[in-house]
Amino acid sequence: MPELTTEAQLLCDSSALEECGDAVTFEVLEWRRPASAFALRFDGEVVAYLNLCAHVPSEMDWQPGKFWDQDRRFIICSVHGALYDPPNGHCVSGPCVGKHLIKLTVQERDQQVYWYPSDRVQPAFLSGGQPL
Repeated sequence: MPELTTEAQLLCDSSALEECGDAVTFEVLEWRRPASAFALRFDGEVVAYLNLCAHVPSEMDWQPGKFWDQDRRFIICSVHGALYDPPNGHCVSGPCVGKHLIKLTVQERDQQVYWYPSDRVQPAFLSGGQPL
């Protein structure tokens, strides 16, 4: 079984994340099980979360990378209609008020966006695209 890593993982070029635009989605391992994650830009900052609704753990995007409500103010779960505050992932409306999305650590530098694995969330692929 591969060892856990905490090394920064290149996610995308900064230009791939437009303000309140489509998210960049990527595959990860959550507790060594396949899962989906996403990153998007809100108020000039990049944020990233596991793609799992806090109400019932189902993927939230209604089409790949489509996470915004109609006004592009909140992240919305297309299954349950829950609304999440983009900067912190807290549920502000719907069946999971008071709960939150699982946030991933991201950093933007040198026109690139990186995410950092944790004990809970690890890369699904090795450098070069090979599955773990």
